[in-house]
Amino acid sequence: MREALFSILGPLDGERVLDLFAGTGALGLEALSRGAGHVTFVERAAPAARAIEANLAALRVPREAYALRRQDALAFARAARAARREYDLVLLDPPYRLAPGLGRELSPALAELTAADGRIVCESDRRSPLVLDLPLTDERRYGDTLIRIHELE
Repeated sequence: MREALFSILGPLDGERVLDLFAGTGALGLEALSRGAGHVTFVERAAPAARAIEANLAALRVPREAYALRRQDALAFARAARAARREYDLVLLDPPYRLAPGLGRELSPALAELTAADGRIVCESDRRSPLVLDLPLTDERRYGDTLIRIHELE
């Protein structure tokens, strides 16, 4: 599924990427391997954050190519919005059980965090999807997993 997703996204030459609910960082690491200029990983759970650090070290990712923030994703999104940070690509893979309740709060923050012509990719369970109030441009199903791509204009 990850291979299919990044084939859809195409080259990420120099893009600023936000990997929100990063988990082990797999999506952000894939973005770096496909040319992203910088990835900000946001993960609240200490074990997962340690896994991201270990993966970054194992892959010898230069320190200037990433930032790791160990905090709640919604709190990070609100703070980044207030600081007027901007990302070309936002990757969302929240815990599936939380996804249905996140859309209302995430939508306005993501709209302001995402650059003009930026994209937001959401991964969730097809039976309880993460629904964002943002322009939807693509939707794919891979078994029980739903991938939605939103593009801002």
